[in-house]
Amino acid sequence: MTNSLISCSPDVMGGTPVFAGTRVPVQTLLDYLEAGETLDDFLEGFPTVSREQVVGFLEEARERMVAAVS
Repeated sequence: MTNSLISCSPDVMGGTPVFAGTRVPVQTLLDYLEAGETLDDFLEGFPTVSREQVVGFLEEARERMVAAVS
């Protein structure tokens, strides 16, 4: 993942991948989406994460998945 989107540091959430500049785990977004919540619901609950970060993460994840099965 692009460094400006996701960061991992042992000093932040024990090294859990988080949205850069926040303490919000990427897994939390995935859990929200899996539960049928909207992107706006997630952003409302975690205002330190920007829409651009989430969209960038989802776009990069899509590209990687498509490349993996191609």
